[in-house]
Amino acid sequence: MKRFNYEAKDQSTGKTVKASVQAENEQAAAKLLLTQGFIPHSIKEDTGENSVLAKISGRITTKDKVVFTRQLSTLIAAGLPLTQSLHTVHDQTTNKQFQAIIEEIISSVEGGKSLTESFSKHPKIFDNVFLALVTSGEASGTLDDALKRIAAQQEKDAAMMSKIRGAMVYPAIVLVVILLVIIFMLVTVVPQVENLYEDLGQELPFLTQMLVGMAGVLTNFGWLVALVVGVAIYFLRQFLATEQGIKAKDTFKLNVPMFGGMFRKLYMARLTRTGQTLLNTGVPMLDMLKIVSQAVNNTIIAKSIDRSAEKVKGGKSLSSSLANEENILPFVPQMVSIGEKSGKIDEMLGRAAQVYEDELDEEIKSISTAIEPILMVILAVVAGGLVGAILMPIYGLVNNVI
Repeated sequence: MKRFNYEAKDQSTGKTVKASVQAENEQAAAKLLLTQGFIPHSIKEDTGENSVLAKISGRITTKDKVVFTRQLSTLIAAGLPLTQSLHTVHDQTTNKQFQAIIEEIISSVEGGKSLTESFSKHPKIFDNVFLALVTSGEASGTLDDALKRIAAQQEKDAAMMSKIRGAMVYPAIVLVVILLVIIFMLVTVVPQVENLYEDLGQELPFLTQMLVGMAGVLTNFGWLVALVVGVAIYFLRQFLATEQGIKAKDTFKLNVPMFGGMFRKLYMARLTRTGQTLLNTGVPMLDMLKIVSQAVNNTIIAKSIDRSAEKVKGGKSLSSSLANEENILPFVPQMVSIGEKSGKIDEMLGRAAQVYEDELDEEIKSISTAIEPILMVILAVVAGGLVGAILMPIYGLVNNVI
């Protein structure tokens, strides 16, 4: 569908409004405006000028989606019709890109499509978990409750990812600063030490010679180094977008030192929390496993869930199916087994999720505590190497002169 900017008169208020609408063509846009009670004065297709800037400044965040979901849930619970609720949420949304998507959803709903069908046209914004819960809510007449569950699910997942990013940002910043300091010393200080030795006719120490060689490469071939690094990053990103690359990245996450256990608990928390939310809203077991497989966002864990789903389809219990998968932590099938015996699988999954979320918090704290001394050791080694390669030769020259 194309996007059209229009100026039209609102028949109910008599005011002239300027906005945009999604439609197949200009005639369809005009027809849609007339059905909504607007008399169009002008309709022009949006050519997409400044689209790059719009995409950067208008990126749809998790917070945008959570606010949209909660507002829509509240309005529906208050008894407002769906289309009126969507129009109200649209007016309260400040993100222009998200507003355009909501306009498309409104047009689709007013055209006779269900809310699930309308959301499904935007898979990058509304994932399978979102769609499954909305479908269940529409079928059971509890759409407002389903939307509340979606918002809670999004908030919990965003909170976990924020904590993990926070644990990884600090060491990344320190390492970048160390690298920048090394580059600064190589480009500015090391050449001066080399000139000093040349003037005095002295031979540079071996460690200093290494730094001089590195400085020469950066000074004379810095553009080539930057080009090689840029090309390497480009091809690495291309590789990580392939099936083998995704598998390698997901395997690395599960086995990387220090962070591997943290990622495993993240995926288990995501598995159990999403499973609880889906089962709570009446999604069938096999459908739940299929959706959770995609929601965990790790192909290795997803394959384990898919294999478990096949076993469940063949008549096995969920607990025994999960227990035989090495990538599923033992606590999950244990809690599912208790849920199967008590008839409260969703409740047990929720408790397992809470346990993993709490453990994840502790894991992040312990990693943050452990990383600091490691970074201090790295910093000390780098500083000691620079001192040994730059300052010690200067002290040696001074002693020789004296």
